[in-house]
Amino acid sequence: MGGTGAAGGGKETGTLGAVKAAGLVFGDIGTSPIYTLTVILALIPRTEAAVLGVLSLIIWTLILIVSVQYAWLAMSLGKKGEGGTIVLRELLNPLLKHPRSRYALLILTVIGVSLLIGDGVITPAISILSAVEGVPLIPGLKGVGSDALILLAAGIAIVLFSIQRRGTDRVAVTFGPLMVVWFAALTLSGIIMIVQAPTVLWAINPLIGVNFLFSNGLESFLVLASVILCATGGEALYADMGHLGREPIRRAWCFVFPALVINYLGQGAFALIQPDASSILFEMILSLSAGLYIPFVLLSIAATVIASQAMISGIFSIVYQGIMTRLLPTLKVEYTSTALRSQIYINSVNWMLLFAVLFVMLFFRESRHLASAYGLAVTGTMVISGILITGIFLYRHRYGHAALAWGITLIDFLFLGASQSKLVTGGYWSLVFAAVPMGVILIYLAGQRRLHRAFRPVQLKDFLRQYRKIRDTMEPISGTALFFARDVKRIPPYIARTMFVNNILYQDNILVSIVVDDTPFGVVHGFKRDLAEGLRTFEIRHGYLEFVDITPILREHDIREKVIFYGLEEIVTNHLVWQVFATIKRLAPTFVQFYRLPADHMHGVSTRIEM
Repeated sequence: MGGTGAAGGGKETGTLGAVKAAGLVFGDIGTSPIYTLTVILALIPRTEAAVLGVLSLIIWTLILIVSVQYAWLAMSLGKKGEGGTIVLRELLNPLLKHPRSRYALLILTVIGVSLLIGDGVITPAISILSAVEGVPLIPGLKGVGSDALILLAAGIAIVLFSIQRRGTDRVAVTFGPLMVVWFAALTLSGIIMIVQAPTVLWAINPLIGVNFLFSNGLESFLVLASVILCATGGEALYADMGHLGREPIRRAWCFVFPALVINYLGQGAFALIQPDASSILFEMILSLSAGLYIPFVLLSIAATVIASQAMISGIFSIVYQGIMTRLLPTLKVEYTSTALRSQIYINSVNWMLLFAVLFVMLFFRESRHLASAYGLAVTGTMVISGILITGIFLYRHRYGHAALAWGITLIDFLFLGASQSKLVTGGYWSLVFAAVPMGVILIYLAGQRRLHRAFRPVQLKDFLRQYRKIRDTMEPISGTALFFARDVKRIPPYIARTMFVNNILYQDNILVSIVVDDTPFGVVHGFKRDLAEGLRTFEIRHGYLEFVDITPILREHDIREKVIFYGLEEIVTNHLVWQVFATIKRLAPTFVQFYRLPADHMHGVSTRIEM
């Protein structure tokens, strides 16, 4: 269910693809009506002008940020429908000539990825909390306190995270139909309320939103920090494009967008009719049909679980993209579906996310408190995406698109500026959560550069001279040995030490290089050339969004190794930062473990490096 896509995943078209997209992509943005207008109307006087102004801002935020920035501009960039911040970097990086520009792009990408992970902590917490807060309105349950609601929300979160390892493909088939029912319920309830107060339809006029902004000074500007809650999930919508493809998501948005707009207008109408209402959506449904209220609450909880699932899977996919593009250290990745290679599970990420989600629930206790912290990371990610999208269009000489993208990016900056007010109300927590992956990425990148400088590879011509010499003087061991090297022109020291110092030489020695291309998809493999008698090179090239199983590829070329050698770095340092880096390297699986090569054939050869 992740956001990266895979060769084996396939892309659905037509109605089925749109239904799947409704379940796998639009959960987050689709559940924002539960809390968005409730939060905003708690901040402003509930006059008709204010309600219409806020509704206008919500509608045009959905149009400009989600429809134009993501569904149109961003989705038109990928070669095969891939999406996400890392993908934007991979598209822009080859277009940049100056090293400083590439370094600035790297920093922007690191910040964007970190903010999105920080956002991924808050999304499940606010979604599930806001849904269970509809329970006290059920007749007979008015006495349910906040502690019980938090326990219920925490229990749902624990169950959700606990089933990740088993995979979600079996239950995912129900996600789409459930979300279609959810959007249908939002649409129907919205229409009924609009009929009762049709004046809310004036909110479609963007000038009403602009007038609201300029008529209330700083207060109305700060309202933008809560208005952006309606667009949370826009970045996930784009990141999940690689899994389902561009067209199914766009087609689904064609019915999700009007459903959201109609429901927001209906909530606005209810707020005008019932100015004392505090939980707008739930009280609106209760007023329309007391008999359908309990099913609606259960449906809302199911929808928020789906929204949370989409975010969890999206985080797994983002981390995988980071591993493949060498932004993040390798982590143990498990594939949870034999049919969809894009469905993955990363154990360490899963439990860290759960711990953070439970902490957020216990710390903020109510969705309205959490909403006062939510959005800062979202707007930061949107700004970075806008900058990267604009840059890609500029370098591709599509100046009209670049101008439009930059105009919307300026709007993103407005939302980001308004969201700074959330720092004092708990918004700093999203930055704290984002700081963890950012720190890991920066230390890992700096450590890898330092390690590369400390590494002393053997030039190929020198290696071949030594190899031929030892080949003529000793009897090779029968069988095939595999040695892994990123670049066969610069032989890793462990290979030279294994052969020339330890005198371990097999009849057939194959240097295997795994190359991650700057394109998202595709797998190409085969023997390249014979370097000497008994010494061959084999190369596997794959896209950075591919999920590659190495062993079947080797068997396809009739490679049946007796032993696999790989290098390990033993880092010796007194420097605190490098000690952290050494710990990261020690805990991370080696890349041969990451690619799940046969464990009983592997032999690690350590190289001591002082940093």
